[in-house]
Amino acid sequence: MRERRATITTTHADAETATHLARALAPDNTDEMATTTDGATVETTIERATTGGLAATVDDYVVNLSVAADLTADRHTDTHE
Repeated sequence: MRERRATITTTHADAETATHLARALAPDNTDEMATTTDGATVETTIERATTGGLAATVDDYVVNLSVAADLTADRHTDTHE
């Protein structure tokens, strides 16, 4: 059976932010996932045996990425007056 593959590439404010995001996502990555950074870019490749499995993993990853990105953005927001 041929593996299904998706690559998700996101670009962020800077290399530090990309590194923080990749580290935040790492604990949730499965053996079928590989995440790398290159400057401000985070790239994750997901391989699964079935289309349904790939879709579910991509969906989970995007939700996790959204939460991590929101938290990282909060880190850069000055809340002091």
